[in-house]
Amino acid sequence: MSSRDEILSAIRQRRVRNEKRPSPYRPAPIDGDPVEQFEKRAKSQAAEVRRIASMDDVPAAVADILRSRNLQAIIHLPSTSPSDQLRWQTAPGLTQESSPPGPDDASLALAPFAIAETGTLAYASALDAPASWHFRAGLEIAVIRAESILPHLEEVLSKVKARGEFPRTLNLVTGPSRTGDIEQTLELGAHGPKALAILIVEN
Repeated sequence: MSSRDEILSAIRQRRVRNEKRPSPYRPAPIDGDPVEQFEKRAKSQAAEVRRIASMDDVPAAVADILRSRNLQAIIHLPSTSPSDQLRWQTAPGLTQESSPPGPDDASLALAPFAIAETGTLAYASALDAPASWHFRAGLEIAVIRAESILPHLEEVLSKVKARGEFPRTLNLVTGPSRTGDIEQTLELGAHGPKALAILIVEN
């Protein structure tokens, strides 16, 4: 028997039998209503959360958020975004800009899904929803329908896959951007918005 055969024989003798595969992962059910859980988790991550009755109330809510933060009455949104179809005329004085936002600007994003367990918004990139916009503005105002708030990440992934081809990126946003890399001190706005406001549309 050659040295190679001896080595292989020793490996075979010591080979550990395959253990049984673990049972499929089943996320634990969340407590209570998913919308309430999402709101609670999002607020714990320094996000402002408001509930509004319908999509028709979005423009007025956006104007009020900008006013309460002493910001210009200007909101940035992609020219191809469905949010362009909102009734902006109900918020006189509020200007819509299609240019990319800067660090001192506010932008609006329509979130297709959210995760109640962690208070996370899930943005699938698309031509009418460029991923880069989530990292540019100083304030991001997100709009999410209550029915699109799902208990766990697994349900969100299933919904995204069911739409067809999986997007190039799926950005998960939990609260404002932050980092603790510098002297272990928490700083907001390191890689994106310093502030996040979420509008939950109930109907």
